[in-house]
Amino acid sequence: MAAGYLDILRARHAARLLTGTLVGRLPNGTAHIAIVLFTRAEGGSYTLAGALAAAYGLATAVGQPLLGRAVDLHGQPRVQFPAAVVSALGMSLLAFTGLSSLPLAYLAVIVAGVATPPLEGGLRALWPSVLKGEGQVHRAYAMDAVAQEIMFTIGPLLVTVLVSLWSPAAALLVINAIGVLGALSVVLSEPSRTWRSAPREAHWLGALRSPGLLALLGTFFFVGLALGSITVAGVAYADDHGRESVYGWLMAALGLGALIGGLAYGTRQWAGVPERRLRYIVGLLALGYLPLTLTPSVPVMTALAALAGVFLAPAIACSFIVVDRHAPRGTVTEAFSWLVTTFGVGAAVGTAVAGPAVELGSTAWSFAVAGAGGVAALVVLLSTGRVLAAPSRTPAVVTGSENDRNGAVEPGFSSGHKA
Repeated sequence: MAAGYLDILRARHAARLLTGTLVGRLPNGTAHIAIVLFTRAEGGSYTLAGALAAAYGLATAVGQPLLGRAVDLHGQPRVQFPAAVVSALGMSLLAFTGLSSLPLAYLAVIVAGVATPPLEGGLRALWPSVLKGEGQVHRAYAMDAVAQEIMFTIGPLLVTVLVSLWSPAAALLVINAIGVLGALSVVLSEPSRTWRSAPREAHWLGALRSPGLLALLGTFFFVGLALGSITVAGVAYADDHGRESVYGWLMAALGLGALIGGLAYGTRQWAGVPERRLRYIVGLLALGYLPLTLTPSVPVMTALAALAGVFLAPAIACSFIVVDRHAPRGTVTEAFSWLVTTFGVGAAVGTAVAGPAVELGSTAWSFAVAGAGGVAALVVLLSTGRVLAAPSRTPAVVTGSENDRNGAVEPGFSSGHKA
């Protein structure tokens, strides 16, 4: 699998696209952490911190599918870079004005969220034009899931370092400036400039007309809820132990666990269809969240955080293939953007619920929200098994389309399913 990853990175434009996308997504990947730390530093409560982070998450949820559809219709450069600039300006407004005016603070995070560029979905739309064959494309999905965990490992540490060296406001400004540069690198590349979506069937629901996709989105809403609640719960745990740096280590451990899990997941071949495999992975993911409610000593809690993250990257990698199998033709960027959206909505709800859980109950209560989210995600998958049993078919779907669902399997994996 390592050799397969190197083959992908050797392909022309591949390393640039992957790196640019990860850097461009840094503001979005660290926004909840940065907003919570900024709000607390400005004297705001946990509830306010959670509410602002939730507002950002909900705004991102609104903007991602709209911008994703715009990318499918008008191309990447016309949408991605302008959106990145506007999003950075929104976060800059928050950094400069602080919490002196709460309506202005909410406006700032909403603008930043709505304008967050759909770089994640855009990258997955570009892979078929950069790589050779379905196997390499699906291997790139797995590599993408692993690589983004590096961002989620380094991102929290980078935010906390910037906060320690300068201030939470400076962290917001620097992270978003870096994000704009990442988006610029992507849209100036040849694949991004020349990419065009496959013809699509006109339908007001777009990608959402797929029942299988809806089932997957419901699942990842609750996965997002679990992770969003951990964002606030981790700050509360760090406050309980009197050290701000504890928060960064917990979040980094969570990302490191996901990185290790993703690498391990890609080292073996898996039989069967990804929909069935996803149920087992999400079940193990839910099981990993439950011990966090024990809130033990910092070293033990850090180890539990790493354990809780182990099955996150495998779940994400598997979900990419499921999206690819169920999204209607011509909606590839939009479909992946909907996955980001529901994940973001879930994270927003998680942050909003975890704040009051800390103040009305305890830190353990806020971690219990994460456990409940994981269990709910598994329930959704189990209850929609029939819908996810096979990719939906419409007359517009043809073999060999941009997001071929006809027998799509994960890289290097053997499948007993034949559509």
